[in-house]
Amino acid sequence: MMLGGGYMGYYILVGLIALISWAVSNKLKSKFKHYSKMHLQNGMSGAEIAEKMLHDNGINDVKVISVAGQLTDHYNPQKKTVNLSEGVYHQRNAAAAAVAAHECGHAVQHAKAYSWLTMRSKLVPVVSVASRMSMFVIMGGIILMAMTGFGMIVSIIGLCLYAMGTLFAFITLPVEYDASNRALAWLESSRMLTQQEHDGAKDALKWAARTYVVAALGSLATLLYFALQILGSRR
Repeated sequence: MMLGGGYMGYYILVGLIALISWAVSNKLKSKFKHYSKMHLQNGMSGAEIAEKMLHDNGINDVKVISVAGQLTDHYNPQKKTVNLSEGVYHQRNAAAAAVAAHECGHAVQHAKAYSWLTMRSKLVPVVSVASRMSMFVIMGGIILMAMTGFGMIVSIIGLCLYAMGTLFAFITLPVEYDASNRALAWLESSRMLTQQEHDGAKDALKWAARTYVVAALGSLATLLYFALQILGSRR
């Protein structure tokens, strides 16, 4: 088990997760770079598309604002703002349209009290604390088990904290996929994009969603690994 030198297995697991995450992230970046060169025939910027989608869905209390950085786009339910990175906010291409519409998809979810988003929002305060503490508690329990033979309860508490983060990662999946589906449905029904532009937006969002899938599976794999190591020590 890990107490007896099983750290190598953990490092291999972390390495594999990091490698897969890197590959998907690189693919996502290349997709967005490609579709950033696909300029929209309607000439609308990401901000303009976001504002129109909000208006078409009867949402008048959400602001579209620009934030610094790349891939920093998000919807803030507390402040009711669709936060678009500077590139997405100003650019007029298929990638910007996809991201802007996706973030507005979250605003639509919020307005319609989408159950998975509501559940996710309620978990945020708990998970923000649990995710910071879980690994310290797990490692502390493992060290206690190695040195004194005790520490099982501490390790299990750590596992429970980590499990909260894993649960959060899986709840995030339907939230993200649904936001993309809402975005693509609106882009199509409103005839915002040509067929080629719509296909590009769909492909970009598909790869963006896969980053969340990798994160969720990576979190589950890590949780199961530690569970086997810790609970296996009871034999």
